Amino acid sequence: MRRGAITREAVLKALAEHDELGREAFLSRYGFGEARSYVLVHEEQEYDSKAIAGVAHQWDQGRPLAPSEFSGGKDHAAAWLKHLGFQVKAVKNPDWARDEVILACHLVMTNGWKGLDAQDSRVTELSDLLQLLPLHADADRNEKFRNPNGVARKTFDIATRHPDYRGKPTNGGALDVEVLNEFLARPEPMTEVARLIRQGIATGEFQSLAPTEDEELDGEFSAPEGRLLLRRHRARERNKRLRKKKITAVLRQGGCLACEACGFDFEEVYGERGAGYIECHHVVPLHEAGEGRTKLSDLALICANCHRVIHRRAPWPTPSELKAAIDHRRSAESRISGAVVQQRCPAAGHLSVQ
Repeated sequence: MRRGAITREAVLKALAEHDELGREAFLSRYGFGEARSYVLVHEEQEYDSKAIAGVAHQWDQGRPLAPSEFSGGKDHAAAWLKHLGFQVKAVKNPDWARDEVILACHLVMTNGWKGLDAQDSRVTELSDLLQLLPLHADADRNEKFRNPNGVARKTFDIATRHPDYRGKPTNGGALDVEVLNEFLARPEPMTEVARLIRQGIATGEFQSLAPTEDEELDGEFSAPEGRLLLRRHRARERNKRLRKKKITAVLRQGGCLACEACGFDFEEVYGERGAGYIECHHVVPLHEAGEGRTKLSDLALICANCHRVIHRRAPWPTPSELKAAIDHRRSAESRISGAVVQQRCPAAGHLSVQ
């Protein structure tokens, strides 16, 4: 479907046909199944979003779309209907994000690694908090989103995966086990992470932070501390005022704008176009970076490649650790090259000038 391929009027005609035929006959006629992800809500009735969008296509383009012709997956029809001003809601709630599991896991830990009932006031409080986290769009939530029953189930998913639990585990996921193991291995840092997430919601700071470009584009960057603290971390790195101060301080001390990890100098390679350019990396670990002001000593100047490599996979190396790894690799390659030359020309090390 192209942008503008269907109109609001065409959707209304499809809705009228649906009401006339009935849901089962409408879906059967056009070869669609029941919606599994999103439904269109119109005049207090729910409709299968993909089927409605596909049938609406015939009123504007001369033929209905088949289910296989929606190129954007489950979100394609929903996006088009929302673009036309229709209300769309999720059939089922989104999977739990790491940040949410961190808060649930911390609650289970404080309860002696035991699950909690839905009536527990701590579960109710966590349910209210999770509904404030800016991780899932409103359209992706249904009326049961992170309600006390769902939160209570998650606490048992985590508790029954604890190494000391002897019964049959409930239906948790791999993420529950990952976060549980993080808490078992690093209880104090992960407790601080949970506190910082709660603090960020209480102050309203996280609501003002948009998803990072990396989070939107490739989802490749990761941190055990979750998305919200990573967003704040990246926002601090992109603070133009701090970056300018750091660069000025380095130049005043007689330094150059070379990457602290690999030594790459943008001006040296690109000339005037690269002059003054380098990225900033916030070195302080996420679980230690609270509300305090960022000091220039917290920042390192690194090239774009090293920056992406640092953020690519947790645990993140510091620039100095990455530099050591680069130096070690270069040294190893140099030794290998020298050995190869020596094998090809044994007398190379014994040349004399006549």
